[in-house]
Amino acid sequence: MRLERAATIVILTILALTVPAIAGGQSFKIVANGANGAETISKQQLEDIFMKKAGAWSGGQPVIPVDQSASSSTRHEFSKVIFGRDTNAIKSYWQRQIFSGRGVPPPEKGSDDEVLAFVRVNSGAIGYVSSDADIGSGVKVLEITNK
Repeated sequence: MRLERAATIVILTILALTVPAIAGGQSFKIVANGANGAETISKQQLEDIFMKKAGAWSGGQPVIPVDQSASSSTRHEFSKVIFGRDTNAIKSYWQRQIFSGRGVPPPEKGSDDEVLAFVRVNSGAIGYVSSDADIGSGVKVLEITNK
């Protein structure tokens, strides 16, 4: 009886960890200021915005990306999914950009709440938070497309 119960617990744990990945879910959400007209955003657009290769939304408004701290598990997942690289590779990219005088990385915030507060008060802002973050008012979630 104990062995069956232990096996059931193990199976349920494995399912809980793998079903979101199979379903295409990720452990983060993309957030933008609530006044932003966008409803979706592609992975390529996110990469361009966070690497500062795109400086404006489609309507011409300046885009202001905001990162989580480098030690954040949400940032690690975002880097892996959006850039296909780990956080250290992205940090190296920005070190080269800074050294060569070509740019500076997006500002970093220490928590989901700090990212949400930044996005809420900056009309062109975009960031990412953990999938279980309480978004609140003044901020909306953008759906990621593969286009």
